[in-house]
Amino acid sequence: MSKKEELKNLLESKYQFEGPSIKLGAPMLGEETLTGTIISAPLKTLNRHGLIAGATGTGKTKTLQKLTEGLADEGVPVLLMDIKGDLSGLAKPSPGHPKIDERQAKIGLPFNPSGYTIEPLSISDEKGVRLRATISEFGPVLLSKILELNDTQSGLLAMLFKYCDDSKLPLLDLKDLRKVLRFINEEGKEEIEKEYGRISSSSIGTITRKIIELEQQGADKFFGEKSFDPADLLRKDDLDRGIISVLRLIDLQDRPKLFSTFMLSLLAEIYATFPEQGDADKPKLIIIIDEAHIIFDNASDALLDQLNTIVKLIRSKGVGLFFCTQNPTDVPDEILSQLGLRVQHALRAFTAKDRKKIKLISENFPPSDFYEISELLTSLGIGEALVTVLNEKGIPTPIAATLLQAPVSRMDIITNNELKEILENSEILEEYNEEIDRESAYEILNEKIEEYAERGADDRLEERPQRSRSHRTRRSRSTRAEPTLVEQLSKNTMVRQLGRTIMREVTRGLLGAMGVKPRRRRRRTSIW
Repeated sequence: MSKKEELKNLLESKYQFEGPSIKLGAPMLGEETLTGTIISAPLKTLNRHGLIAGATGTGKTKTLQKLTEGLADEGVPVLLMDIKGDLSGLAKPSPGHPKIDERQAKIGLPFNPSGYTIEPLSISDEKGVRLRATISEFGPVLLSKILELNDTQSGLLAMLFKYCDDSKLPLLDLKDLRKVLRFINEEGKEEIEKEYGRISSSSIGTITRKIIELEQQGADKFFGEKSFDPADLLRKDDLDRGIISVLRLIDLQDRPKLFSTFMLSLLAEIYATFPEQGDADKPKLIIIIDEAHIIFDNASDALLDQLNTIVKLIRSKGVGLFFCTQNPTDVPDEILSQLGLRVQHALRAFTAKDRKKIKLISENFPPSDFYEISELLTSLGIGEALVTVLNEKGIPTPIAATLLQAPVSRMDIITNNELKEILENSEILEEYNEEIDRESAYEILNEKIEEYAERGADDRLEERPQRSRSHRTRRSRSTRAEPTLVEQLSKNTMVRQLGRTIMREVTRGLLGAMGVKPRRRRRRTSIW
């Protein structure tokens, strides 16, 4: 038996699955494609996560596009993080091309162009369904990790949340959080310290600066109402195909903290709200993160620990995570070890350091009698990759150099007019894009500050006549015709201090009154 026949028989036996699977392509041996033998990924194990890696221009994005099409065809909803903006083409059928026909003929599978139902999402200024979360839903623990607070500052933030819960102060957005920080550090400090303990002004200052830094990355658009319900990611279209939610992140490449904030918030919410599913025939949801290095390169140790924990636990909810990046080493080892499916496109070896990396990467694949993996990694063409998956028993399949299928949808971005048409047909756009700014901590505390200012001004007006009479009595008893220089300076100082105090309190009251936004009646009832 020839080596070609031996490989063909091996892969045919190892890539045959009882349940539904996604066809990825045909195996290769050298320059030859083994037509008719199909490399597939079983749906049952796709909630064990995956990795798509490779150098720029090797076809990673088209691979995840084809994977998304296969999942949608099987009724599995997908959430895509679209960093470059070229995944929106899933909405329209491919125009076709002779090279595509040639590729599909080599693989032995038909090419039927098709568009899919997509839902454009946004957490920034990009057009789409707005994704938001309230500060209260985010919670003090996750917020402390995002802000990279130490233990003392995290404890203070937890106390702040407790105070707001006890005082019925809804924390909805970042302006609410900043207003509460100012209030407990100034007007309400004495009152709050009696109940909750000493408050450190330096810690409050640090937390405030961290919040401002987050705001500068656009987080003020993410925090607020109406909160996005992750259940809306699980919808299907009229053809019973999974709806593909495309999160448009084109303008967030230079704002990694906001991207990380959103990702952790979403994953934590999914884990908290989705019921346990266990081992099912197919995943409930697949989340694909393109350019995943943006998360890992800028994440703190606390954020990486949180993400690592979620990756380990979220599988039981029927959710699979797929990371798409240039180099497998972009993903931390703790997370890399949790990934089942591996699609490795070509890597470049221009330096000795690159060659060492490639050798290390090749050792992470199952050994093969048919491929010299370290050499093959540098010689794969566009749309070719090394593939290994978990079979239905959770056992890694043999490595297969694979000629991957071409996407049946458009491999390009959609136009503005096409995007407008898609948004007009959205079932959830109106629900989530309505601006809501109901009464929350910001407005309530503004009223409190105004009351404090008015109360302080009234007290001082009552005290002023008494001080004047006392002063006249003391002056009449004095034998001096004119006050001394020391007495004159002391008098002037007291007047200036009193004036500054009154003006500061009145100004706070006025600014607080002007800062109160008019409330609009909303259909949603208060959570309090």
